[in-house]
Amino acid sequence: MARKFLYVIAFLVVLVIAAGIALSFWSKELTEMAFVPGGAFEEQAALDNNAYEDPEMWISRPGMGAANPARFLPAGFTPEEGASDSAVFFIHPTSFTATDHWNAPLADEASRQGAELFVRGMASPFNRSVELWAPRYRQAAVGAFLTQKPEAKRAVDAAYADVAQAFDFFVATIPQDAPIVLAGHSQGSLHLIRLIKEKVAGTPLAARIVAAYVVGWPVSTDADLPAMGLPACATASQSGCVMSWQSFAEPAEPEALLEAFARGPDLDGVPKLPENVLCSNPLAGGIGGEAPMEDNLGTLVPNGDMTGGSLVAGAVPAKCDPRGILLIGDPPEMGNAVLPGNNYHVYDIPLFWANLRADVAAREAAFAKAAAPAS
Repeated sequence: MARKFLYVIAFLVVLVIAAGIALSFWSKELTEMAFVPGGAFEEQAALDNNAYEDPEMWISRPGMGAANPARFLPAGFTPEEGASDSAVFFIHPTSFTATDHWNAPLADEASRQGAELFVRGMASPFNRSVELWAPRYRQAAVGAFLTQKPEAKRAVDAAYADVAQAFDFFVATIPQDAPIVLAGHSQGSLHLIRLIKEKVAGTPLAARIVAAYVVGWPVSTDADLPAMGLPACATASQSGCVMSWQSFAEPAEPEALLEAFARGPDLDGVPKLPENVLCSNPLAGGIGGEAPMEDNLGTLVPNGDMTGGSLVAGAVPAKCDPRGILLIGDPPEMGNAVLPGNNYHVYDIPLFWANLRADVAAREAAFAKAAAPAS
């Protein structure tokens, strides 16, 4: 098992470093040659209407027991007593690196293992909830985010169609009055923005949203938030709001990443500029600001042989920068998956693992208080 875990780690390290080098240093032409699928876009057949009734279509769902990667807890961590009342829908980031398809086949073993690892590290802060769901979906290839070819937008749209179908099943399956927590990272957050716009905003579901954690993808305060129908989280005791950040150590060089976001397959073609990108502070629980490392309750740091991890309190601070990014101070030792420019993209959630867990609990308490009948 340890050998298999190491293989997956190695695969992901190659993914993030190669993509980061491409984004930061290579010409557009060389980037496309290395990572962008060269073949024609293959129209995906729609999934069966009942596809997500199949437990195999979920990386995480209730009833999986020890096989559920989202149930991971760091070494030495003692979980809280009692379970959360919220139902959680988590959308994993990109784990498909091949160039033979624009969208990952569901049976692709490497991307399946990568997605499971991402769920292990990124969905686990939400596992106070019994109703923790993370779907498999035919994700867009990593190359779709490195090109302006029309096939890229088609691949993203095709991936979203699966996510939307999974979300419909999730909503129909969870208790009808359950509060809802939405979360995603990177490509998962891109889909989450669209999901909230199309399936939550202006519907009865909006009143059930505890919070949306849209991490590792820029959220425009001008274009996205109004269409999502949810405000940015201004305080740690607010519910029904959005948290979003992108982590960089110092000295930070985010220009290549911001340029890539501006030219990539976004929802509406409107570039996200630093002055209108939401920067939430996961240590302070609000918009912008600065918090010292002493406020960090625990960063999930991988152990030496990459078979697990432990929490390290006070590992990094958090400060929102005018460029729309979150600064975490001097580069922390997290492993080999740091991108050029001191970009800690892969670690956006693990850096603040314990604070995110506490943040969800605080917003659930605020939601319950607001929903309680007046005495």
